[in-house]
Amino acid sequence: MLKNGKEEIVYLLSKVIEKYKLETGQEIVLNTNRKNYEVIAIALSAISNLLPDKWEEFGTDNYTDNKQSKSLDYPYRKYDITGGQIKDALNGIVANPRPFLVDACYIYLFGKGRKAFEQSLGNSVLSEMEAIKNHSILNIENQSDYFKNQLDVAEKENQNRKKKNLILTTIAACLCVFTLTLIGYFIYEKNNWSTIKKDFNILPYKPSKAEIDSLEGIWLCYTGSPQARISDPDRYHKVVPNIIEIKYKNGYFTYDRFGASFNHIGYAQFQSPSIVSVYSRIKNNSLTTESPRHSLLNLNSPSKYLSAISASWSFDTGDRNKIIGIREVYIKQGKGGYVEEVINEIENASCKCKVIRWHQSNNQIKTFYLKNELLDSLPLLDIKELINEKSILIGNPQQGLIIGKDSL
Repeated sequence: MLKNGKEEIVYLLSKVIEKYKLETGQEIVLNTNRKNYEVIAIALSAISNLLPDKWEEFGTDNYTDNKQSKSLDYPYRKYDITGGQIKDALNGIVANPRPFLVDACYIYLFGKGRKAFEQSLGNSVLSEMEAIKNHSILNIENQSDYFKNQLDVAEKENQNRKKKNLILTTIAACLCVFTLTLIGYFIYEKNNWSTIKKDFNILPYKPSKAEIDSLEGIWLCYTGSPQARISDPDRYHKVVPNIIEIKYKNGYFTYDRFGASFNHIGYAQFQSPSIVSVYSRIKNNSLTTESPRHSLLNLNSPSKYLSAISASWSFDTGDRNKIIGIREVYIKQGKGGYVEEVINEIENASCKCKVIRWHQSNNQIKTFYLKNELLDSLPLLDIKELINEKSILIGNPQQGLIIGKDSL
């Protein structure tokens, strides 16, 4: 009796593949891809599907009729063989191969089925059967080792692919979460910024180019705050000039103010046509807000002297620094160039004041000397009534703080 089972089918399929390659010249790649075995499966299926009609001719057991199959196309017929079945059988993992697969192999190799082949054993076929006996065990071991290695490689590739897919999925998920978080953050910040702008009345009005041009530039500003400093007994009619540089920046204006004793920084914004609010504080080396000032300025004036009403300070020492209401006079000097504060030069010592140079766009330099001076010494007669002692309002009324002409 012929030995059947997986050893037999491994040997038979090996021979079928050898014969197919010799007859067709087509190489069969023996790996774990079942599609590579499909040409062998189709060739054997062409034989196995003849068995119901030609089983007697081929010398096989009786196969039932195949006419009940719903489809007449490969691989849906009753006795069709698939590439996956060929791969598994050749790999030695099929202990009981399908009879029609075994018969198809015998018919492909010897022209007769297994039963007929066994019955007609003789000297002519003894060498072939001896080959089956001698080589089947070695063949299946070689095939099993080969496919085991192939499966190990495939498993590693599959694990690497899964790992790679997991990493890519994790990265994609993180990017998705990050993107959604970022979108949520921007939506929140946008809504939050809109709320802040509304609550604090930030940028309520978009100025025209003409309005921007009218505010941007270099200004000379006179203020009478020295008249409210109780520490100065000679404060009568004392005023101080300031140089202010205003620059437009994305809907608002930066505000840099150079005074005789200290500087201010801040910003300005249009509240409505021609109406400008100015917010500033003493420029210091910390993040603290020191002596904040608020001013309201109307640019729509027939005079070249613009009056600003400010909530300011007397800028006195210690507890004497009191909040005051004060009128200030703005006089525009021009536009362009840049402002430089002169430090550690002989000019500072000779005038006992702060020196500011305005480097104009035409390469000319205009110098300003900032110090407390008498209102009556100013050449600008029109502004004297604007910044005298009557222009100052004390937060808490105090007799003798503001010195008038009658007090001298």
